[in-house]
Amino acid sequence: MPWDMNDYPSSLKNFNKATKKKAIDIANALIDEGYSEDRAIPIATEQAKEWYDNASENERYEYTEKGDPTKRKSHEHSRPELLDKPEMVIPYEDNKWAIQSKDAKKPSKVFDNKDEAIKYGKKVAKNKRTGLIIQKVDGSKQNQIDYSE
Repeated sequence: MPWDMNDYPSSLKNFNKATKKKAIDIANALIDEGYSEDRAIPIATEQAKEWYDNASENERYEYTEKGDPTKRKSHEHSRPELLDKPEMVIPYEDNKWAIQSKDAKKPSKVFDNKDEAIKYGKKVAKNKRTGLIIQKVDGSKQNQIDYSE
């Protein structure tokens, strides 16, 4: 069952509204990706705090006022087998860069530049304790980083 602003893990109870909402959104997305609640909650908590620290006052306000946290879509199926797969930084349409788990059907996030994609990919790969494969524009492998230890 997805969490919302009325039903969420007790570890989030003392957070401000913006951080709590962001943590709920991240935790719901991680659960959808196959993470256990025991792993999803601390990851979501850390990432929500980081987002809050880096977001402008206006960004926090806009995010908080959007309504309830994103609802999980019942037609989307999680693929827990992707948790063991490395993340990939791949060239994407319109000269953009995407982060995608190896063997995933679609990217998890798209960026305007490669450096942002690599930074995000490292964070995801570290959280999953897998690796990061960075491709060149032509799709060949540029670099590979192991975070499994």
